[in-house]
Amino acid sequence: MRRHDHTPDEERIGQRDLAQWRSEPGRWLVRLAFALARWTADRWVLVATAVFGGVLAVMLTVASAGVYDAVTENDGVAGLDQPVLDQAVRWRTPGLDTAVTAFTDVGGTIGMPVLVVVLVGLMVWRWRSRTPLVLVVIAAAGSLAMTTTGKDLIGRARPPLHLAVPPYEHSPSFPSGHTLNSTVLIGVLVYVALLHLESKRARTAVIVAGSVFIVAMGLSRVFLGHHWLTDVMVGWTLGLAWLSVVVTAHRLFLTVRRARREEAAADGAAGRPAAGGVSGQTSSAVQESPSRVNPRRS
Repeated sequence: MRRHDHTPDEERIGQRDLAQWRSEPGRWLVRLAFALARWTADRWVLVATAVFGGVLAVMLTVASAGVYDAVTENDGVAGLDQPVLDQAVRWRTPGLDTAVTAFTDVGGTIGMPVLVVVLVGLMVWRWRSRTPLVLVVIAAAGSLAMTTTGKDLIGRARPPLHLAVPPYEHSPSFPSGHTLNSTVLIGVLVYVALLHLESKRARTAVIVAGSVFIVAMGLSRVFLGHHWLTDVMVGWTLGLAWLSVVVTAHRLFLTVRRARREEAAADGAAGRPAAGGVSGQTSSAVQESPSRVNPRRS
């Protein structure tokens, strides 16, 4: 069965219209998106925004590596690492170790891709939309780049093996890849689900479930002695930053598409041929659309 793009059905979360921008920085981004839309298809607005945001995300990773060095040199937040790990060791039991290991494996290099592929497949099938696949691919690419960059720059050693629960891991510790990737990928899937869930109770349940999974995944890495607390904290921070970029890129895509859809409808009602979306009447409409489709109200 052919899958169709249901973007017009994915423009709201509850009563919140995602194509309306209340803040001045948001409206500034919309103006940039419409300027880009004069020269390209609306889907490339999504790609271009994500690529630009990805570059910023990698730069943020580089900056976080520098901040990390400064913090550890002065025993700042890193001063929590050893006490927190020591407390985790005291809480361990054979049964709990086994259960937490099974859970943390879900966020690993095998478990997380399998989980995400299954969930994306179900979403695409259920909602007949390519959006879950497109956003997850973009999110995963940025997450991988940030994880690799951070590990290569810092090369931080993991906690001592005698304080860790096997199976042991030997790649660099900073940032926590399990934490960063779960924050980004589960966060994107939660966002996509919110686009389709009509019940406020269902949306709340999905947000809570996703948040608990992300937090628990990070804490499991500390509990098992596979990462220091600061590795996990930076994983959460970088993951949320990249997630925000992906969501913003999608909202800009929705905004441009709505404006073009409204212009095409207006041209059709007036008996004018469609301008094609890159010049002529569309250029004028693109300049005017931010005020038309992005009022200050939510």
